[in-house]
Amino acid sequence: MRRIGFAVVLSLSVSFAPLAPDAQAPATQRHRIGFLNAARPGGPESVLLEALRSLGYVEGANLVIDAKAAHGIVERLPALTRELLDAKPEVIVTFGTTAAQAAKAATATTPIVMAFAGDPVGTRLVSSLARPGGNVTGMSLVTSELAGKRLELLKEINPRLTRLTIFGDISREVEVHETEKAAHVLGLTVAQVELTQAVGLDKALGEVTRTRPQALLVINTAVTVTHRARIVDFALKNHVSLVGTQSGWAEAGALMDYASSTTDSCRRAAVYVDKILKGATPGDLPIQQPTKFELVINRRTANALGLTIPQTLFLQADKVIE
Repeated sequence: MRRIGFAVVLSLSVSFAPLAPDAQAPATQRHRIGFLNAARPGGPESVLLEALRSLGYVEGANLVIDAKAAHGIVERLPALTRELLDAKPEVIVTFGTTAAQAAKAATATTPIVMAFAGDPVGTRLVSSLARPGGNVTGMSLVTSELAGKRLELLKEINPRLTRLTIFGDISREVEVHETEKAAHVLGLTVAQVELTQAVGLDKALGEVTRTRPQALLVINTAVTVTHRARIVDFALKNHVSLVGTQSGWAEAGALMDYASSTTDSCRRAAVYVDKILKGATPGDLPIQQPTKFELVINRRTANALGLTIPQTLFLQADKVIE
């Protein structure tokens, strides 16, 4: 069956344990790569390093990694990016849209590979998906089909759903527009509440309360991820079905998340890093869209909200949190 698939600033040189080579290194040259994460470092970096190892790049042998993470304090990203550039990397790999924007603002020459980003065209990171141009390429997590399917799943869980609030960086045009369009088809009333570093969480949550949502769809950004625990707690206390647009939200207590696979995205980004290290021009490498999607359902949260998950959804889920 097919499955539907940041307050301390951290600035560090990643010291992952040396990885035993399991492929012939592509060259004896030692390559230097920078990692820039707008949120917390962790799983995505590890996945990308593993994928690079499979391509013959071994940290400590022919690969040097410099990593910076802003832990959600996006104002620190320009300084962290400059620190990375001072080390003269051959490629900077970014994790998240705001990290990619910071890297692009800092350099027009060093190649940038987005391990994942929300909407590269809408956020003006690239000129087009087919021909990005400039020094930025990589993976997008957004497809037009995602928003519609996400709301269909939510409506299946709660047939009485009529009011939805979109929460987060509402400048993400594609995500917001596609969600609103899908909501209209399903007969849902939609409100928008902005959450950015400048707005502040308390003020934003107060505005959410005024919209009286039955469901809260959270756009995944460094800021929303940093405040994930509080956002989830808010939703539970207010009996609101919270849906994440990237993996990790259901694990944190949201009702569900249906999203592109960041693991798959990071693995494919490693291939682009390899191509660039071998001489490819970033602007000639098309932006890749997601091909794998993951549905995660939190049964405990559903029970707390008084919702019954249809058995058909449990069968489709990639993971059910009991």
